[in-house]
Amino acid sequence: MDYRNLGQSGLKISQLVLGCMSFGVPERGNHLWTLPEDQSRPFLKRALDHGINCFDTANVYSDGTSEEIVGKLLKEMVPRDEIVIATKVFGRMRKDANGAGLSRKAIIAEAEASLKRLGTDYIDLYQIHFWDKDTPIAETLEAMNDLVRSGKVRYIGASNCYAWQFARALYTSDRGNWARFVSMQAQVNLLYREEEREMLPLCQAEGVGILAFSPLARGRLARPWDEASLRSQTDNVTARFYGHADEADRRVVDVVAQIASERAIPRAHVAMAWLNQKRGITAPIVGATKIEQLDDAVATLAVKLSPEEVQRLEADYAPHVVVGLN
Repeated sequence: MDYRNLGQSGLKISQLVLGCMSFGVPERGNHLWTLPEDQSRPFLKRALDHGINCFDTANVYSDGTSEEIVGKLLKEMVPRDEIVIATKVFGRMRKDANGAGLSRKAIIAEAEASLKRLGTDYIDLYQIHFWDKDTPIAETLEAMNDLVRSGKVRYIGASNCYAWQFARALYTSDRGNWARFVSMQAQVNLLYREEEREMLPLCQAEGVGILAFSPLARGRLARPWDEASLRSQTDNVTARFYGHADEADRRVVDVVAQIASERAIPRAHVAMAWLNQKRGITAPIVGATKIEQLDDAVATLAVKLSPEEVQRLEADYAPHVVVGLN
C-alpha cells in the first residue's frame, strides 16, 4: 500500500480509503444492509492489515451509529495518531430548526457530537457533506476555520457541490485567510463521469485532492446487468443516482465484462483499475459488506489497463443527469 499527499496538504492517506457507510445499526437510519459492531470488526481489522490508514464516515450514517462503531473499534485496534478519521456534517440529526445544515451553530454542535461518538479528541478531515443554500459560505468557512484553530479538526474538505460553488468557497477562504479545503469527495466511476467536465480540472488547478466515492457505481459495475443485490433493492440512494441512462450504462457494463473475461479477472478489478489510473484522483473510497470485496479492492492496485482498454471502457459513455447535489 502506497501513501499519497491529500491535495497540496502534508496529510498522507492510503491509496484506498475505507468507506464506513456499511457499518451501523441496521434499524437506525435509511440503510437496512449495514453491519452492526460485531460484524464490522473484521472489516476494520482487515483494512488495517492491508495498510489502509484512512476511514471515512459521516454523522448521518445510520443515525450516528457508524461513527460510534468506527471510533470504538479503531480505538481498540490502532494508536489514534496512526490513522486518519474523516467524517462529515450537513444532514439532519435533530428535528429542531438548527438540527441540520452548515450554520455556525450547526457545525460547532455537530463537530462536538461527532467527537463524542467517535471517542476522539480531534477529527483529521472534517467535510461538508452538501452545499447549504440557506447559509452564507463565509459563515460556514469561518466556523470550520475556528474548529481547525482550536485543534479539534486538522483539515477540512468538501463533497457534493457544483464546481462554481467550490471555486467560490476556495476564493472566500483565501480572502479571509481561513483554513482551505484540501479535498473534494466526488462521485466518479465508469457510469458517472460528469465531474470530469469541471470539478476534476478545478481541483487539479487548485491543488485539491479528489476522494472518489461509489467507484463501482454501488455494485453495478461488479455484476451482470440484470443481477440484483440486497443493497441495490433496498438502498434509496442507488435509485436516485442511477437509472437515468440505462442503455448507455448497459453498454459500458458489457465492455467491463468483456475486458474482465479477456484478462480472467473480476469485473470490479477492471472498473477500479480505470479509476486508479484516472488523473487527479487521490484515492477511491471503497465500501464492503463482504470481506472478499475489501480484498478485491486492494488487489486492483496491481491491475494496469492499456490505453486501448481505457478507450474501450470510455467509448460508450453518454452524458448523465447531474445527481447527488443539494
